[in-house]
Amino acid sequence: MLFSPEAHERLEQRSWDRDAAIAAIRAVADDCEASFDPPYWPPHPGDVEDDDPGPWTTLYLGTAGVVFALDLLVRRGLVDGIRDYVPALEQAVEAYGAHREGGKWFHPPSHWSGETGILLTLHRLSPSTQTVGRVAELIAANADDPHREFMWGSPGTMLAARGIGEPALWRESADRLREAWEQSGLWTQDLLGRRYRFLGPAHGFAGCVAALAHEPDDELHPRAGDAFKRYAVEENGLVNWPPFADGELVQSDDTIRVQWCNGAPGMVASLARILPGDDEYDRLLIAGGELTWRAGPLAKGASLCHGTAGNGLAFLKLFERTGDELWLERARAFAMHAICQVERERSELGRGRYSLWTGDPGTALYLVLCLEGTATLPSFDDNDFSA
Repeated sequence: MLFSPEAHERLEQRSWDRDAAIAAIRAVADDCEASFDPPYWPPHPGDVEDDDPGPWTTLYLGTAGVVFALDLLVRRGLVDGIRDYVPALEQAVEAYGAHREGGKWFHPPSHWSGETGILLTLHRLSPSTQTVGRVAELIAANADDPHREFMWGSPGTMLAARGIGEPALWRESADRLREAWEQSGLWTQDLLGRRYRFLGPAHGFAGCVAALAHEPDDELHPRAGDAFKRYAVEENGLVNWPPFADGELVQSDDTIRVQWCNGAPGMVASLARILPGDDEYDRLLIAGGELTWRAGPLAKGASLCHGTAGNGLAFLKLFERTGDELWLERARAFAMHAICQVERERSELGRGRYSLWTGDPGTALYLVLCLEGTATLPSFDDNDFSA
């Protein structure tokens, strides 16, 4: 079997309801507004670790990510208005350094988990040449970063370079990333003093390829495609990918990952737009999507990174690639289930989960995609935030 049934739950049998989706988006925004305690939102028990109890300020987990989502909902016309978060973001930049300095996650250039993402959110709300200058410094400092993955490394800050309109900075990082590209088609990640070769988009191969794909590259498609096919694990017409190159599907906790950050959903969501039209690529992408559907919504919750909404991104990308309405129907079915998960968890805890990638704001953005029937939601560079 290519997935662990206990890691998933039965799909709620709720028909797609546009009004319910809009109401859920507004409920998330209202809850975020009501629960804000400048410059933070309260940490969720599911996000807290012994060595990192929160609160947080970053794009992945914390203030910047929540503000980014709320601002985008306003720009989409789905929320009437929000408070002025510029002072909170200015505080968040200072709080990031005070909270993180010396900690194992502290890496200011990081797009998702560092100062860069906070500053980009601030610049989105209050454009400033000073902010752009600091972001440019952080991008340049990250060009040869040994993480070689999206969360901390240059693939993430390459997106930041596009966000501030600095193609030369993007190209410098891209050149270094290509130089580090191994014959296997993968990259080696140096994370917290250990070396890995991840496959998924958050920490490995798929995220690096997505970053490089922003400019034409004749070498990109065959090298990426070969690795995509080589590490696929097939069974009964379904496909999954292990978290690590040459690793087993079953992980140390005895479960198989089928989520955006590790497994078929992330590989499909990140590469469906990049891989060229080819029967074999199509077969594997569709088989990965089919596995995601058969496995069902994730029991972990509704989030983008490792939840039901993130898995639904694979369906939206397959709808975009194939034009088959089945994938949009499946994406919307997961959306209705994600709404139930958010409501259930909010009822149990008395408040929401305030995080772009692990919580309710990210789920709200997924609902936006399902409303629009698209796989593209603008980010800092007006390109896809999920690739």
